[in-house]
Amino acid sequence: MSSDNQVELNQVKTLTAYTDEDLSNYINNIEKPVVLKGLVDEWPIISETKQSNAKLKEYLLKWSRSIQVGIGKIPWAEKGRLFYNSDLSGFNFERSSCDFSEFISALFSQEEHKKPYGYYMGSTHIDHLMPEFKQNHNVKALSNKNALSSIWISNQTSIAAHQDFPNNIACCIAGKRRFTLFPPEQIDNLYIGPLDHTPAGQPISLVDLNNPDFVKYPKFKYALENALVAELEPGDALLLPSLWWHAVDSLTSCNVLINYWWQNTANYTGSPYDALYHAILSINNLSTDQQQAVQSMFNYYIFNGDSKALAHIPEDKLGILEKDSELAARKIRSILLNRLNR
Repeated sequence: MSSDNQVELNQVKTLTAYTDEDLSNYINNIEKPVVLKGLVDEWPIISETKQSNAKLKEYLLKWSRSIQVGIGKIPWAEKGRLFYNSDLSGFNFERSSCDFSEFISALFSQEEHKKPYGYYMGSTHIDHLMPEFKQNHNVKALSNKNALSSIWISNQTSIAAHQDFPNNIACCIAGKRRFTLFPPEQIDNLYIGPLDHTPAGQPISLVDLNNPDFVKYPKFKYALENALVAELEPGDALLLPSLWWHAVDSLTSCNVLINYWWQNTANYTGSPYDALYHAILSINNLSTDQQQAVQSMFNYYIFNGDSKALAHIPEDKLGILEKDSELAARKIRSILLNRLNR
């Protein structure tokens, strides 16, 4: 954040000593972000990172496959910020794909320039890029979570606040990363942009976190009052709960992050965003009275904390109201497909 708009943020809770049992408890009962100091300090790639960027580059090229990866190239004048252009009709960076080795060469070559391009490789499946990586690099506490692991590599870049549905452990492998986190309920103060026209797939905050315009976005001050910040060094990890908003600043000339995503619900249930899109389609244009009536329906069927609310219906007659049922999920999908295809 610029000196003119400096705001002192609260720090994420940090654990410097914890057992495997402690970690499992946090993962299984994740409610708030936690920094896990040194979680992956013993990984072989970390020892390479701590020697030099050249050693890191050698390690990445040695263990990776020759595959095409999607990248972003950001002009120096944008100061590494991946964002929209001035009128939101497009973006301020160039999207392309290239062989992973070409990306690594371009990234490391920027260290020689006074006005370097920002280079960014977003979420890339680690199993696809580095098939043998997991043999010596894993998080034991996630062994039963069927977590999806991805790798992110960049120089100095800034990613606007966004949210992901799965829970997340983000492990800093190289460089330094700063996460600025906002609870889910701060959405109204973050000035979220379009849902279907985004820089990287997820809706983002339109506020420049590092130079916020409080005249244009006055409620962002309230978001900052509720924000948390975490700075990670190689070996550290951030445990991030589902749907927390997070902005990510990569602070050094070479930054590598590996993250693990997992859900505590079955895959067949889908994403809440699916329901949001359908609600926009079917509820957005209703009258105020109708929307209030629909809100009552949602409160009753979806957000009702009373476990006995449906006790008047025989259990074998619940149908699509049955919880944790793959059969009910299939029925719902079938109903939706039929209705949406009319």
